[in-house]
Amino acid sequence: MDITSLTAVELGKKIKAKEISVVDAVKASIVQIEKMEKDVHSFVTIDKEGALKRAEEVQKLIDHGTLTGPLAGVPVAIKDNMCTKDMLTTCSSKILGNFKPTFTAEAVLNLERAGAVIIGKTNMDEFAMGSTTETSYYGETKNPWNLNHVPGGSSGGSCAAVAAEECPYALGSDTGGSIRQPSSFCGVVGIKPTYGTVSRYGLIAYGSSLDQIGPIAKDVADCATILEAIASHDPKDSTSIAREKYDFTSALVEDVEGMKIGIPKDYFGDGLDKEVKEKILEAVKVLEEKGAIVEEFDLSLVQYAIPAYYVIASAEASSNLSRFDGVKYGYRTQEYEGLHNMYKKTRSEGFGAEVKRRIMLGSFVLSSGYYDAYYLKALRTKALIKQAFDNAFAKYDVIIAPASPTTAPELGKSLSDPLKMYLGDIYTISVNLAGLPGISIPVGTDSKGLPVGMQIIGNCFEENKIIRVAYTFEQTRTYERPELVKEGR
Repeated sequence: MDITSLTAVELGKKIKAKEISVVDAVKASIVQIEKMEKDVHSFVTIDKEGALKRAEEVQKLIDHGTLTGPLAGVPVAIKDNMCTKDMLTTCSSKILGNFKPTFTAEAVLNLERAGAVIIGKTNMDEFAMGSTTETSYYGETKNPWNLNHVPGGSSGGSCAAVAAEECPYALGSDTGGSIRQPSSFCGVVGIKPTYGTVSRYGLIAYGSSLDQIGPIAKDVADCATILEAIASHDPKDSTSIAREKYDFTSALVEDVEGMKIGIPKDYFGDGLDKEVKEKILEAVKVLEEKGAIVEEFDLSLVQYAIPAYYVIASAEASSNLSRFDGVKYGYRTQEYEGLHNMYKKTRSEGFGAEVKRRIMLGSFVLSSGYYDAYYLKALRTKALIKQAFDNAFAKYDVIIAPASPTTAPELGKSLSDPLKMYLGDIYTISVNLAGLPGISIPVGTDSKGLPVGMQIIGNCFEENKIIRVAYTFEQTRTYERPELVKEGR
């Protein structure tokens, strides 16, 4: 039996039925990581010893009947911006190259309570700033579908690890599309929940009003199950929301009869790759045949989303990243003269180019004389974007859009033009600005054999609607594995 080809829920069932032991499941992931890592480079840290030790503990708890959940004993990879006690947490940056937290992020703790086994920490764009996983201090991650292409970002390591079958599922974080866009590029499923659904406690902040942790897996059922495990109200996070229900698996129903789907014309115009457009509209046609009511509409303000997002996110980043100064933890420059010189040299040597660019932009828009002109204007635009979505959801159950204007670009092509890279987020960032839930699901491949992802957006706290639509479409196709995985390289 090929353990690595199973979904998280399938593997959980086999562990429960005693067909596979937890140790065997973890060993299978480790063997696959050893096979694939030289090509893909999904991980920053692999904790073989810790994972095997934890596997034995979890097996005893399963045998004892203490752990009965669907994810008990299933290995998981964690994006390297979530704190894990005594395990290296670097944010893929030199400045945190030696940082081992004294506590674990709440979302990760929730997984551990469910019986998950952490196999390691995945590579990412430095401090989650980027769309390609090429800004990592520890080197780029490659797309398992084609090693000459990027996996997307910033959760590219997590998405590539799932696509390469190095782990059944992973956690990512999404500030402007960082779960949905790489899920689209890597042919996997990723959910960005409603803001406040999953605790941000222990997530190293990029843009605090936009960041949200979410699951990445092979199918919709896995994502719904994982989201159910990690979502909770957390008094340690002031933005955490106590929801009435955290039951997401009940939405795994093949039924879209009578559901109203809105197609924003603004998202299907210039700039969208022809093949991506065709694949998404084919998927919409399938949903229509299943009984959904599909309608085009105008979603205004799309052109303002990117400038508003980058002003707000960079402003928050410049504030959040001021704590990394070489004083209490992390990297400190070797030679300096006085405190201020130590700050400057530590930050100059510790941060990469993209992080510096966003810190400088954020400091500029928050500075005296520019605050009103840029930052306040961006906040007003954010409110108008939320209003535009509210108006749309008064008519439609869900909105369908591309996850990215193209399939995965080639390595090295995006970083040469940062503005072009920023434009790649055009279809995902509005969801974060409005605090909405979104899911990316694969809908086929283009002529180069690269996956195309479709994004389904719901109203606040209506994850169950997007899960239902995604699940209904998913039942019409089979999961495709990259050639690299099929070849067993």
